[in-house]
Amino acid sequence: MFFTQEMLNNNSYIRILHAVPNAPALDVYANGTPIARNLSYRGFTEYMTLAAGTYNIEIYAAGRRDTPILRTSITLPGRSIFTIAAAGRSPNISLLPIAEPRAMMPPGMVMIRFSHLSPNTPGVDIALPDGTILFRDVRFGETTQYIPVVPSTYRLQIRTTGTNRVILDVPNINLAANRYYTVYAIGLQGGQPPLQVLIPLDGQSYINP
Repeated sequence: MFFTQEMLNNNSYIRILHAVPNAPALDVYANGTPIARNLSYRGFTEYMTLAAGTYNIEIYAAGRRDTPILRTSITLPGRSIFTIAAAGRSPNISLLPIAEPRAMMPPGMVMIRFSHLSPNTPGVDIALPDGTILFRDVRFGETTQYIPVVPSTYRLQIRTTGTNRVILDVPNINLAANRYYTVYAIGLQGGQPPLQVLIPLDGQSYINP
């Protein structure tokens, strides 16, 4: 989705991620207006524009409007981009606004970071098979800063912090030049749905707030 300069004045741009492994599909309301309907686990909405400000957020099981799964508020600054993640395990769900800043990208490189949204997985290191550590001791609910890497096809390993124990091996990750990516870890270690990663293209790759 692309935006004209007139649309970029003081708006925020957000997408919603459903990362709650034991929750049904969700409907999400902002100040009483639906902004996501029937959003399935692992699903992202497209980016949408919202005026800067504070919003009362209500999340319901899809198709229902009786008892909210979560009621909270978020504040969106102008000229910003966020992924808003519903995370945790029901009934202990939280809404995590994950900012997508335009980090300085060296020419010809790609920017990558890691977001830990697996509620029963301990702190992890993100490593390459040769032992290079990209991100250290990332805990549930934390998102790292972006780092630049050479565009290529990567194999990432999620390891228990400070050990060589690989709890998830992710091959064939194609990272294209001049793009921003977040590696989201979701699911349950040793449970169902299983631990896995989602690697979407982040909004600042094509939105310029």
